[in-house]
Amino acid sequence: MSLLFDDFKSIVLNKTPLLDVRAPVEFKKGAFLNAINLPIMNDEERHLVGICYKNQGNKKAIELGHTLVSADIREERIASWIDFIEANPSALLYCFRGGQRSRISQEWLRERGKNIVRLKGGYKAFRAYLINQIKESTEHFKPIILGGRTGSGKTIVLERMKNSIDLEALANHRGSSFGSQINPQPMQIDFENNLAYELIQKIEDGYKTLVFEDEGKHIGNSFMPDNLITTTINAPLVILEAQMQERVDITLDEYVIQAQEAYIKAGFDSALEEWSKNIQDAMSRITRRLGSEKYTKVSSIFESALNEQKRSGSYDGYKEWVKFLLEEYYDPMYDYQIQKRAHMVTFRGDALEVQNYIEKLSSI
Repeated sequence: MSLLFDDFKSIVLNKTPLLDVRAPVEFKKGAFLNAINLPIMNDEERHLVGICYKNQGNKKAIELGHTLVSADIREERIASWIDFIEANPSALLYCFRGGQRSRISQEWLRERGKNIVRLKGGYKAFRAYLINQIKESTEHFKPIILGGRTGSGKTIVLERMKNSIDLEALANHRGSSFGSQINPQPMQIDFENNLAYELIQKIEDGYKTLVFEDEGKHIGNSFMPDNLITTTINAPLVILEAQMQERVDITLDEYVIQAQEAYIKAGFDSALEEWSKNIQDAMSRITRRLGSEKYTKVSSIFESALNEQKRSGSYDGYKEWVKFLLEEYYDPMYDYQIQKRAHMVTFRGDALEVQNYIEKLSSI
Protein backbone atom coordinates (compact mmCIF):
# COMPACT_ATOMS: atom_id res chain seq x y z
CA MET A 1 0.00 0.00 0.00
CA SER A 2 1.34 3.41 -0.98
CA LEU A 3 1.65 5.72 1.99
CA LEU A 4 1.38 8.89 -0.14
CA PHE A 5 -1.73 10.08 -1.97
CA ASP A 6 -2.39 12.95 -4.35
CA ASP A 7 -5.69 12.10 -6.05
CA PHE A 8 -7.28 15.25 -4.65
CA LYS A 9 -10.37 14.98 -6.83
CA SER A 10 -11.31 11.67 -5.24
CA ILE A 11 -11.06 13.27 -1.79
CA VAL A 12 -13.69 15.79 -2.82
CA LEU A 13 -15.99 13.32 -4.56
CA ASN A 14 -15.79 10.72 -1.79
CA LYS A 15 -15.97 13.31 1.00
CA THR A 16 -12.94 11.62 2.52
CA PRO A 17 -12.34 12.22 6.24
CA LEU A 18 -9.07 14.05 6.88
CA LEU A 19 -6.78 14.03 9.90
CA ASP A 20 -5.08 17.42 10.22
CA VAL A 21 -2.05 17.31 12.53
CA ARG A 22 -1.15 20.99 12.14
CA ALA A 23 -1.27 23.26 15.16
CA PRO A 24 -4.69 24.72 16.09
CA VAL A 25 -3.65 28.22 15.01
CA GLU A 26 -2.98 26.90 11.50
CA PHE A 27 -6.26 25.00 11.38
CA LYS A 28 -8.22 28.12 12.35
CA LYS A 29 -6.71 30.03 9.44
CA GLY A 30 -8.03 27.51 6.94
CA ALA A 31 -8.98 23.85 6.66
CA PHE A 32 -10.95 21.42 4.52
CA LEU A 33 -14.40 19.88 4.71
CA ASN A 34 -14.53 16.65 6.73
CA ALA A 35 -11.22 17.49 8.45
CA ILE A 36 -10.60 17.22 12.18
CA ASN A 37 -7.70 18.91 13.93
CA LEU A 38 -5.76 16.54 16.20
CA PRO A 39 -2.36 18.26 16.30
CA ILE A 40 0.99 16.62 16.81
CA MET A 41 2.10 19.86 18.49
CA ASN A 42 0.01 22.53 20.15
CA ASP A 43 0.51 26.21 19.35
CA GLU A 44 3.13 26.84 22.03
CA GLU A 45 5.12 23.71 21.16
CA ARG A 46 5.07 24.64 17.47
CA HIS A 47 6.21 28.17 18.33
CA LEU A 48 9.19 26.90 20.33
CA VAL A 49 10.19 24.42 17.63
CA GLY A 50 9.95 27.17 15.04
CA ILE A 51 12.33 29.40 17.00
CA CYS A 52 14.74 26.49 17.42
CA TYR A 53 14.60 25.74 13.69
CA LYS A 54 15.39 29.35 12.84
CA ASN A 55 18.31 29.60 15.27
CA GLN A 56 19.78 26.08 15.31
CA GLY A 57 18.52 24.27 12.22
CA ASN A 58 16.28 21.33 11.35
CA LYS A 59 18.04 18.60 13.35
CA LYS A 60 17.86 20.47 16.63
CA ALA A 61 14.25 21.47 15.95
CA ILE A 62 13.25 17.84 15.45
CA GLU A 63 15.03 16.85 18.65
CA LEU A 64 13.20 19.59 20.56
CA GLY A 65 9.89 18.46 19.06
CA HIS A 66 10.44 14.91 20.29
CA THR A 67 11.36 16.26 23.73
CA LEU A 68 8.25 18.43 23.97
CA VAL A 69 5.93 15.70 22.67
CA SER A 70 7.05 12.68 24.66
CA ALA A 71 5.82 10.12 27.16
CA ASP A 72 2.18 10.65 28.20
CA ILE A 73 1.66 13.62 25.85
CA ARG A 74 2.77 11.57 22.86
CA GLU A 75 0.64 8.58 23.86
CA GLU A 76 -2.42 10.74 24.39
CA ARG A 77 -2.09 12.24 20.92
CA ILE A 78 -1.50 8.91 19.25
CA ALA A 79 -4.56 7.51 21.03
CA SER A 80 -6.73 10.33 19.68
CA TRP A 81 -5.49 9.59 16.13
CA ILE A 82 -6.23 5.89 16.51
CA ASP A 83 -9.77 6.63 17.73
CA PHE A 84 -10.35 8.81 14.67
CA ILE A 85 -8.89 6.25 12.24
CA GLU A 86 -10.96 3.42 13.70
CA ALA A 87 -14.10 5.54 13.30
CA ASN A 88 -13.00 6.66 9.80
CA PRO A 89 -11.04 3.83 8.12
CA SER A 90 -10.70 5.76 4.84
CA ALA A 91 -9.15 8.81 6.52
CA LEU A 92 -6.06 10.52 5.14
CA LEU A 93 -3.38 12.39 7.07
CA TYR A 94 -1.80 15.76 6.39
CA CYS A 95 0.26 18.59 7.83
CA PHE A 96 1.15 21.85 6.10
CA ARG A 97 3.53 20.66 3.37
CA GLY A 98 3.26 16.91 3.85
CA GLY A 99 6.65 16.87 5.53
CA GLN A 100 8.01 16.23 8.99
CA ARG A 101 4.88 16.40 11.12
CA SER A 102 2.69 14.12 9.02
CA ARG A 103 5.60 11.73 8.33
CA ILE A 104 6.38 11.42 12.05
CA SER A 105 2.68 11.00 12.88
CA GLN A 106 2.45 8.28 10.23
CA GLU A 107 5.49 6.49 11.71
CA TRP A 108 4.13 6.66 15.27
CA LEU A 109 0.84 5.18 14.09
CA ARG A 110 2.60 2.42 12.16
CA GLU A 111 4.44 1.49 15.37
CA ARG A 112 0.99 0.95 16.91
CA GLY A 113 -0.12 -1.24 14.02
CA LYS A 114 -2.17 1.47 12.30
CA ASN A 115 -1.45 2.43 8.71
CA ILE A 116 -2.73 5.73 7.34
CA VAL A 117 -1.96 7.34 4.00
CA ARG A 118 -0.80 10.95 4.00
CA LEU A 119 -1.41 13.65 1.44
CA LYS A 120 1.49 14.29 -0.87
CA GLY A 121 2.34 17.95 -0.46
CA GLY A 122 -0.02 18.26 2.50
CA TYR A 123 -2.42 21.14 3.06
CA LYS A 124 -0.54 23.42 0.70
CA ALA A 125 -0.85 21.08 -2.29
CA PHE A 126 -4.55 20.28 -1.72
CA ARG A 127 -5.35 23.96 -1.20
CA ALA A 128 -3.57 24.83 -4.47
CA TYR A 129 -5.60 22.15 -6.25
CA LEU A 130 -8.90 23.56 -4.97
CA ILE A 131 -8.03 27.14 -5.95
CA ASN A 132 -7.03 25.95 -9.41
CA GLN A 133 -10.34 24.11 -9.73
CA ILE A 134 -12.25 27.32 -8.97
CA LYS A 135 -10.30 29.05 -11.74
CA GLU A 136 -10.84 26.23 -14.25
CA SER A 137 -14.45 25.48 -13.29
CA THR A 138 -15.87 28.38 -15.29
CA GLU A 139 -14.81 26.61 -18.49
CA HIS A 140 -17.17 23.74 -17.69
CA PHE A 141 -20.52 25.38 -16.89
CA LYS A 142 -22.82 28.21 -17.90
CA PRO A 143 -24.21 30.32 -15.04
CA ILE A 144 -27.77 31.45 -14.46
CA ILE A 145 -28.37 34.15 -11.84
CA LEU A 146 -31.52 34.13 -9.71
CA GLY A 147 -32.50 37.59 -8.54
CA GLY A 148 -35.46 39.12 -6.78
CA ARG A 149 -36.40 41.40 -3.94
CA THR A 150 -35.58 40.54 -0.34
CA GLY A 151 -38.08 37.99 0.97
CA SER A 152 -39.15 36.71 -2.43
CA GLY A 153 -37.97 33.21 -1.53
CA LYS A 154 -34.85 32.86 -3.67
CA THR A 155 -33.20 30.45 -1.23
CA ILE A 156 -36.32 28.28 -1.20
CA VAL A 157 -36.24 28.04 -5.00
CA LEU A 158 -32.51 27.28 -5.02
CA GLU A 159 -33.02 24.42 -2.57
CA ARG A 160 -35.37 22.76 -5.06
CA MET A 161 -32.76 22.76 -7.84
CA LYS A 162 -30.03 20.12 -7.92
CA ASN A 163 -27.85 22.29 -10.15
CA SER A 164 -27.73 25.23 -7.73
CA ILE A 165 -25.00 26.41 -5.39
CA ASP A 166 -26.16 28.36 -2.33
CA LEU A 167 -23.41 30.94 -1.85
CA GLU A 168 -25.09 32.42 1.23
CA ALA A 169 -25.10 29.02 2.92
CA LEU A 170 -21.40 28.60 2.16
CA ALA A 171 -20.72 32.08 3.55
CA ASN A 172 -23.08 31.55 6.51
CA HIS A 173 -24.62 34.95 5.82
CA ARG A 174 -27.86 36.08 4.18
CA GLY A 175 -26.02 38.73 2.23
CA SER A 176 -27.74 41.79 3.69
CA SER A 177 -27.43 44.27 6.55
CA PHE A 178 -29.54 41.97 8.71
CA GLY A 179 -28.01 38.79 7.30
CA SER A 180 -25.48 37.83 9.95
CA GLN A 181 -25.95 34.46 11.64
CA ILE A 182 -25.33 33.57 15.24
CA ASN A 183 -22.37 31.40 14.27
CA PRO A 184 -19.43 33.31 12.78
CA GLN A 185 -18.74 33.30 9.08
CA PRO A 186 -16.04 30.94 7.82
CA MET A 187 -12.58 32.26 7.12
CA GLN A 188 -12.17 33.34 3.51
CA ILE A 189 -9.93 30.33 2.87
CA ASP A 190 -12.63 27.98 4.18
CA PHE A 191 -15.26 29.70 2.06
CA GLU A 192 -13.12 29.19 -1.04
CA ASN A 193 -12.31 25.59 -0.17
CA ASN A 194 -15.98 24.75 0.39
CA LEU A 195 -16.98 26.53 -2.82
CA ALA A 196 -14.40 24.49 -4.72
CA TYR A 197 -15.87 21.28 -3.27
CA GLU A 198 -19.33 22.32 -4.50
CA LEU A 199 -18.11 23.23 -7.98
CA ILE A 200 -16.12 20.01 -8.40
CA GLN A 201 -19.04 17.88 -7.27
CA LYS A 202 -21.62 19.63 -9.46
CA ILE A 203 -19.43 19.48 -12.57
CA GLU A 204 -18.60 15.82 -11.92
CA ASP A 205 -22.34 15.13 -11.65
CA GLY A 206 -22.62 16.37 -15.23
CA TYR A 207 -24.36 19.70 -14.71
CA LYS A 208 -23.54 22.04 -17.60
CA THR A 209 -25.54 24.90 -16.08
CA LEU A 210 -25.25 26.12 -12.50
CA VAL A 211 -27.67 28.46 -10.73
CA PHE A 212 -26.46 31.09 -8.25
CA GLU A 213 -28.33 33.68 -6.27
CA ASP A 214 -27.70 37.26 -7.34
CA GLU A 215 -24.96 38.45 -5.00
CA GLY A 216 -22.52 41.31 -4.87
CA LYS A 217 -18.80 40.80 -4.58
CA HIS A 218 -19.14 40.45 -0.81
CA ILE A 219 -21.44 38.18 1.18
CA GLY A 220 -20.89 39.56 4.63
CA ASN A 221 -17.15 39.18 5.18
CA SER A 222 -16.78 36.55 2.47
CA PHE A 223 -15.97 37.67 -1.04
CA MET A 224 -16.39 35.97 -4.36
CA PRO A 225 -13.41 34.82 -6.43
CA ASP A 226 -12.75 37.25 -9.27
CA ASN A 227 -13.17 34.68 -12.04
CA LEU A 228 -16.67 33.75 -10.84
CA ILE A 229 -17.67 37.41 -10.76
CA THR A 230 -16.36 37.83 -14.29
CA THR A 231 -18.23 34.72 -15.46
CA THR A 232 -21.56 35.61 -13.86
CA ILE A 233 -21.62 39.32 -14.69
CA ASN A 234 -23.08 38.67 -18.16
CA ALA A 235 -25.16 35.62 -17.22
CA PRO A 236 -28.94 35.46 -17.78
CA LEU A 237 -30.74 37.14 -14.87
CA VAL A 238 -34.00 35.52 -13.81
CA ILE A 239 -36.18 37.55 -11.45
CA LEU A 240 -38.32 35.84 -8.82
CA GLU A 241 -41.39 37.91 -8.02
CA ALA A 242 -43.65 37.65 -4.98
CA GLN A 243 -46.46 39.66 -3.42
CA MET A 244 -45.64 41.85 -0.42
CA GLN A 245 -47.52 39.65 2.06
CA GLU A 246 -45.58 36.58 0.99
CA ARG A 247 -42.32 38.50 1.25
CA VAL A 248 -43.21 39.71 4.73
CA ASP A 249 -44.02 36.15 5.84
CA ILE A 250 -40.78 34.73 4.43
CA THR A 251 -38.64 37.50 5.91
CA LEU A 252 -40.39 37.24 9.27
CA ASP A 253 -39.69 33.52 9.37
CA GLU A 254 -35.99 33.89 8.46
CA TYR A 255 -35.00 37.07 10.29
CA VAL A 256 -37.20 36.76 13.36
CA ILE A 257 -38.56 33.29 14.09
CA GLN A 258 -35.65 31.15 12.86
CA ALA A 259 -33.10 33.66 14.12
CA GLN A 260 -34.55 33.67 17.63
CA GLU A 261 -34.66 29.87 17.64
CA ALA A 262 -30.96 29.85 16.76
CA TYR A 263 -30.16 32.05 19.78
CA ILE A 264 -32.16 29.73 22.02
CA LYS A 265 -30.39 26.62 20.67
CA ALA A 266 -27.05 28.34 21.21
CA GLY A 267 -27.83 28.42 24.94
CA PHE A 268 -28.01 32.16 25.58
CA ASP A 269 -29.51 32.92 28.99
CA SER A 270 -31.35 35.89 27.50
CA ALA A 271 -31.77 34.75 23.90
CA LEU A 272 -34.44 37.32 23.04
CA GLU A 273 -32.35 40.18 24.41
CA GLU A 274 -29.25 39.03 22.55
CA TRP A 275 -31.18 38.71 19.30
CA SER A 276 -32.82 42.12 19.70
CA LYS A 277 -29.45 43.73 20.41
CA ASN A 278 -28.10 42.24 17.18
CA ILE A 279 -31.09 43.65 15.27
CA GLN A 280 -30.72 47.08 16.86
CA ASP A 281 -27.03 47.12 15.95
CA ALA A 282 -27.96 46.28 12.36
CA MET A 283 -30.53 49.06 12.26
CA SER A 284 -28.01 51.57 13.57
CA ARG A 285 -25.64 50.62 10.71
CA ILE A 286 -28.23 51.64 8.11
CA THR A 287 -29.18 54.95 9.76
CA ARG A 288 -27.37 56.97 7.15
CA ARG A 289 -29.10 55.30 4.24
CA LEU A 290 -32.53 55.40 5.90
CA GLY A 291 -32.27 58.92 7.22
CA SER A 292 -32.84 59.94 10.82
CA GLU A 293 -36.63 60.25 10.55
CA LYS A 294 -37.15 56.78 9.08
CA TYR A 295 -34.60 55.30 11.47
CA THR A 296 -36.51 56.70 14.43
CA LYS A 297 -39.75 55.28 13.05
CA VAL A 298 -38.43 51.80 12.29
CA SER A 299 -36.78 51.64 15.72
CA SER A 300 -40.08 52.54 17.37
CA ILE A 301 -41.94 49.89 15.39
CA PHE A 302 -39.35 47.31 16.40
CA GLU A 303 -39.50 48.23 20.08
CA SER A 304 -43.29 47.92 20.05
CA ALA A 305 -43.09 44.51 18.38
CA LEU A 306 -40.47 43.35 20.86
CA ASN A 307 -42.57 44.46 23.83
CA GLU A 308 -45.63 42.76 22.33
CA GLN A 309 -43.70 39.50 22.00
CA LYS A 310 -42.57 39.76 25.62
CA ARG A 311 -46.17 40.32 26.74
CA SER A 312 -48.02 37.80 24.59
CA GLY A 313 -45.44 35.68 22.77
CA SER A 314 -46.82 36.87 19.44
CA TYR A 315 -44.60 37.63 16.43
CA ASP A 316 -47.34 39.61 14.68
CA GLY A 317 -45.96 43.00 15.64
CA TYR A 318 -42.81 42.33 13.65
CA LYS A 319 -44.81 42.17 10.41
CA GLU A 320 -45.13 45.95 10.36
CA TRP A 321 -41.40 46.28 11.08
CA VAL A 322 -40.48 43.85 8.28
CA LYS A 323 -42.81 45.58 5.81
CA PHE A 324 -41.31 48.98 6.65
CA LEU A 325 -37.77 47.70 6.08
CA LEU A 326 -38.73 46.06 2.79
CA GLU A 327 -40.46 49.15 1.43
CA GLU A 328 -38.15 51.84 2.77
CA TYR A 329 -34.74 50.16 2.79
CA TYR A 330 -34.44 47.01 0.70
CA ASP A 331 -36.70 47.78 -2.25
CA PRO A 332 -35.19 51.17 -3.15
CA MET A 333 -31.72 49.60 -3.20
CA TYR A 334 -32.95 46.67 -5.27
CA ASP A 335 -34.74 48.91 -7.78
CA TYR A 336 -31.62 51.00 -8.25
CA GLN A 337 -29.40 47.97 -8.81
CA ILE A 338 -31.79 46.13 -11.11
CA GLN A 339 -32.35 49.17 -13.31
CA LYS A 340 -28.65 49.19 -14.16
CA ARG A 341 -28.92 45.56 -15.29
CA ALA A 342 -32.36 45.52 -16.84
CA HIS A 343 -30.87 44.41 -20.15
CA MET A 344 -29.69 41.16 -18.50
CA VAL A 345 -33.17 40.12 -17.32
CA THR A 346 -34.44 37.21 -19.42
CA PHE A 347 -37.50 36.20 -17.36
CA ARG A 348 -39.75 37.26 -14.50
CA GLY A 349 -42.26 35.12 -12.67
CA ASP A 350 -43.41 33.46 -9.47
CA ALA A 351 -41.58 30.56 -7.83
CA LEU A 352 -43.07 27.80 -10.00
CA GLU A 353 -42.71 29.78 -13.21
CA VAL A 354 -39.11 30.68 -12.43
CA GLN A 355 -38.23 27.10 -11.53
CA ASN A 356 -39.75 25.77 -14.75
CA TYR A 357 -37.98 28.44 -16.82
CA ILE A 358 -34.57 27.72 -15.25
CA GLU A 359 -35.01 23.98 -15.71
CA LYS A 360 -35.87 24.55 -19.39
CA LEU A 361 -32.93 26.92 -19.83
CA SER A 362 -30.62 24.42 -18.14
CA SER A 363 -31.58 21.68 -20.56
CA ILE A 364 -30.61 23.66 -23.68
